[in-house]
Amino acid sequence: MTIWHSPAEVPRDLGPTAVTIGVFDGVHRGHREVVGRAAEHARALGVPAVAITFDPHPMVVIRPEVAPPLLLPVGGRAELLKQAGADHVLVLLFGRERSEQSAEDFVAEIVVDLLHARAVVVGSDFRFGHRAAGDVPLLERLGKEHGFVVELLDSMGNAIVPRWSSTHIRERLLVGDVATAATALGRPFRVGGVVVRGHGRGRAMGFPTANVPPPEGQVVPADGVYAGWLTRVPDGERWPAAISVGTNPTFGGVERTVEAYALDRDDLELYGVPVAVEFVERIRGQVKFDSVDALVMRMRRDVEETHALLGV
Repeated sequence: MTIWHSPAEVPRDLGPTAVTIGVFDGVHRGHREVVGRAAEHARALGVPAVAITFDPHPMVVIRPEVAPPLLLPVGGRAELLKQAGADHVLVLLFGRERSEQSAEDFVAEIVVDLLHARAVVVGSDFRFGHRAAGDVPLLERLGKEHGFVVELLDSMGNAIVPRWSSTHIRERLLVGDVATAATALGRPFRVGGVVVRGHGRGRAMGFPTANVPPPEGQVVPADGVYAGWLTRVPDGERWPAAISVGTNPTFGGVERTVEAYALDRDDLELYGVPVAVEFVERIRGQVKFDSVDALVMRMRRDVEETHALLGV
């Protein structure tokens, strides 16, 4: 797979393609259906499938005061788009100029002249162009003019999550419902980063943790304790983990952190190492304890519950 970070990086001799367009924040199950359908068109036509995404999120430019926190940074988004069936990913910088481009000009520049699309697949809430003036009927009309077919995939969901959407996933994460979020994502929600040194309190209490600063601009689940997994990114080694999100109120903390304790391990050296923290199930909310002893007792119960929830 190739990731192009600007139109200038797209080979001039690319030839025809099948295209899908969206922010694809989270690359949830609905997104993967759309990308997979574009890949089916690509195979039928004998051409590559290209997923177009935007960075930053368009709302950061259009209405920054209501821009949502991301479910996934653009790098992780590209990898998941590949797994969903994209042969190439085009990351378009979404700045003021792009936000003011008309829907017709966007299709002419990117979809037709750059990618030579023969098929375009989009989701049911797809809008594009200045002031979101472009919709599916317009895209279909432009397709007839320029020689590409358009397929619209309706909203998808299941009995647990009636509609898979990035907005719904964010809402569930912000109340700590990581299990429902995982159902819509099709995988556990994760945050990633490089482990930094903390205050060492966890190690002193017998539960050494990997401290991961919450990624800037990315959503983090509600404060509390979770069962999940800790993965060392360079080699993919993975451990069941009890995860704490919050400010450590027992110690008067104010800085929000994500800390993961690899169950029954006190021999891991992870400082400076990139890791991924995956959230499977919430155990409890954040609590300020009256004493360190009371906190340690509760942490032991958290570890026991994590073992039980993960079946390890």
